[in-house]
Amino acid sequence: MKLLDRYILRNFLEPFFICFFGFIAVWLIFDLADNGPDFTQARASLKVVGLYYLTQLPATVVISLPIGLLLGLLYSLSRMSRSNEIISMLGAGRSLPRVLLPLILVGLVATAGCGLLNYRLAPHAESIRKQALEQISRGRRAGEVEPVRGHLFRDRLTERLWFVRRFTPGSLQLDGVQVTQQGPKGRITRKWYALRAIFDPKSKVWTLSRGVALEFDKHGEVTKTDDFQTSHRVIADWSETPWRIGSTRLEAQGLSVPELREFLRFNSDFPAAQLAPYRATLADRWAMPWTCFIVIFVAAPLGVVFSRRGVLAGVASSLFIFFGMIIIRYLFLALGKGNRIDPTLAPWLPNIFFLAMGFILLYFRTTNRELPHFTLRRKRAPLSPAPLP
Repeated sequence: MKLLDRYILRNFLEPFFICFFGFIAVWLIFDLADNGPDFTQARASLKVVGLYYLTQLPATVVISLPIGLLLGLLYSLSRMSRSNEIISMLGAGRSLPRVLLPLILVGLVATAGCGLLNYRLAPHAESIRKQALEQISRGRRAGEVEPVRGHLFRDRLTERLWFVRRFTPGSLQLDGVQVTQQGPKGRITRKWYALRAIFDPKSKVWTLSRGVALEFDKHGEVTKTDDFQTSHRVIADWSETPWRIGSTRLEAQGLSVPELREFLRFNSDFPAAQLAPYRATLADRWAMPWTCFIVIFVAAPLGVVFSRRGVLAGVASSLFIFFGMIIIRYLFLALGKGNRIDPTLAPWLPNIFFLAMGFILLYFRTTNRELPHFTLRRKRAPLSPAPLP
């Protein structure tokens, strides 16, 4: 790494870390002010409260990274512009894209880190948050999942109907299981009743304990009974998994990338409107991290100015574009979830638009042209004739 690159990174990283950790601290203060009375009333220990905020940290980091990049870029570049350092670098023969190269690489690293968090940890933080405060008030640990009771699941591919009396999402054990196998025209062919059903993810088999299996003829009469009240039965030809059975109760925004893929793969026969939120959310898991990369191209040309008067205008324009990007992103995501536009394309359209805008701004700044701006001209009133003497 050259001396110039190290100097630019040093000027950028200090304000970036201050803004990044400062935003997390502000979020923590506001969240404590909002939920602190609930923690106190529930007499939650510091360990429980700390575990709660630890589960929320990945989602907060994903939100804080683009904002920290934006503010760090604006501060460092505007400071170097005011001291004529950018002009000196350009006068030494460096092009503006070469000067910004270390910052672009930082944007790529931030995009990769944000993508890793958005792959699994951040979505789970969103789903845990909804139940965490209630669990803490009941004396449970933050992140502990509430059991599901009386769950009904129908597998359209195998025509099996599951009724589960009680199970914990994420667990491999189902309690109080009733499985009904249907044949042509919805006719019941077999039924299984078991006190407990355990799934082995390695061998992909189910083990039913303390139950009975019944076979029916075409008239609905029992033809065979298999009683295993004191033993168990191993079934290897069932394709259902505990997660798939419980996935119908989960919302799209709380599912990770592997879970969204599995949901779409096993429920591909659902109507398009019903699958649209899951397809749009899956595309957004990959599109959202690229905000960190786009911020570099939007903020850098507006942060680099060649006059003292343009610093404030560039900072204001960058903030306006950034928050506009967030609003438009949520708008297109909502349109994709509502199946108004292609769900897999909707989260990428704002990225494409603002990245193109960033390239245009960088082109104007590289060629030393004035950035495009719009002014409203007031219509002048017609001049009245001078009064006669």
